[in-house]
Amino acid sequence: MTLTPEAKQAFITYHNTIEKELGDGGELHDVRDVASKTADNAARLAALLQWFEAHQDTIEGEYFERARRIAFWHLNESRRFFGELALPPDLADAVRLDTWIVNYCRQNGTQKASTTVLRQYRPVRDKKRFKEALEVLTGRERLRDISEGRQRNTYVNPAKTPLEITITPKIFGIS
Repeated sequence: MTLTPEAKQAFITYHNTIEKELGDGGELHDVRDVASKTADNAARLAALLQWFEAHQDTIEGEYFERARRIAFWHLNESRRFFGELALPPDLADAVRLDTWIVNYCRQNGTQKASTTVLRQYRPVRDKKRFKEALEVLTGRERLRDISEGRQRNTYVNPAKTPLEITITPKIFGIS
């Protein structure tokens, strides 16, 4: 399959942008092995999308853009995953707990999780490690533990930045 001129230019731009960030101090230095292949993987994925949706053997820019977004998401997940492995265990637990609580709150349209919910579903199962992760997050004012009558709730502070390991999307032209 071949790329249309528009898709080829999008591929080159994406490839060059990724390459700039692979060096020392770059956003992608810590995941060079994965990142160096992401433009090629986006092109392969674009070919599949184009073929299965339009049955054409020329990849259009629209299909490359879709594939680039998917490849970028996977690249970000790789960085998050490998970044968690590189973090000290207590901070990695705090990142996992923070991510879980934020997702729970988004899914349930709330800013809090009850102690009961946390005990049942928390991602950090070990009690001591869970308590330490909670202390890291409350110490950074990311979470607040509040008693409300008989119930104890943990609130997410929306004014504080999440403990995430992410690639800055603006660098890569993705909003």
